[in-house]
Amino acid sequence: MAKIVIYGAGSIGCYVGGRLLAGGSDVSFIGRARVADQLRHHGITLSRHDESRWHVRPERIEVSTDPATAASADLVLVTVKSTATATAAAELAGVIRPGTVVVSFQNGIGNAGVLRAALPQNTVLEGMVPFNVVERGPGAFHQGSAGELEIRRAPAMQPFVEAFSKAGLSLTQHADMLPVQWAKLLLNLNNAINALANRPLKEELSQRAYRICLGMAQKEALALLKLAHIRPTRLTPLPASWIPHVLGLPDALFERLGRRMLTIDPLARSSMSDDLTAGRPTEIDWINGEVVRLAQRLGQTATVNERLCELVREAERADVRPSWSGEALLAQMRAAVDT
Repeated sequence: MAKIVIYGAGSIGCYVGGRLLAGGSDVSFIGRARVADQLRHHGITLSRHDESRWHVRPERIEVSTDPATAASADLVLVTVKSTATATAAAELAGVIRPGTVVVSFQNGIGNAGVLRAALPQNTVLEGMVPFNVVERGPGAFHQGSAGELEIRRAPAMQPFVEAFSKAGLSLTQHADMLPVQWAKLLLNLNNAINALANRPLKEELSQRAYRICLGMAQKEALALLKLAHIRPTRLTPLPASWIPHVLGLPDALFERLGRRMLTIDPLARSSMSDDLTAGRPTEIDWINGEVVRLAQRLGQTATVNERLCELVREAERADVRPSWSGEALLAQMRAAVDT
């Protein structure tokens, strides 16, 4: 049986790894001491928005804080935050065998490239996790929204596809992941808005002012992608170019037309919001910052996304967590456009 190692036992890593383990795969986890202790004592309890449940007993879980655990891996799933990708690349380069397949299931656009540069003897693939996962307690992780895992198609990955299938985690494979990554990033532009709002995603997206902020950030990114000749993959019932217009609809109409966007666990927040709560650095430079860098490469500007980056960085430094109202945040976005 193939050995799968999860490098980054956070919410996404524990959920995906836990599902694979529950499906019968041989899985080990590498993560921080806090999570390792929780998994050893409580096991892994997984749930999904459709009421599905899984549990893996503590004695079945192999978890370590030592990256050397990856030495036996046939497949490594990298699920650390983008801020830790360079560290992950350096640690894996010292331990994994040539030929081990590595998948970046991370936010942003360039993480697989960082891993690939450090691991020239390995197949490194871009992956994408479209759903939201929240930690509900020690060893308990909940998938709060729908979606299937996406990955770049490669012969080296095919021996592992059945393991994902047995776990009920279908892999949608693509010849080119860049349009998929940008499609996900367009949706993830809401992470900053949700973090600044400091309220659950469902509550935030139910308010038109916040949605208009998201629509402005998306419109700016879509214009740049058009200049770069990148057409985002369709991940939602509506094409990416339509979503900003739907976001601007009155609340009652949006509730009907945008129902899928509101099919979220009532308590779920973005990972960026969770990072601010925990006092951790956020992934703002790998989400909205990607739009700013794309603009710079094209000789353009991205004032809305640049302002969101500034506000999140200010929140990271603040002694008291800000909670922006929709109207106040929208005024910031409009001012950014007018400058």
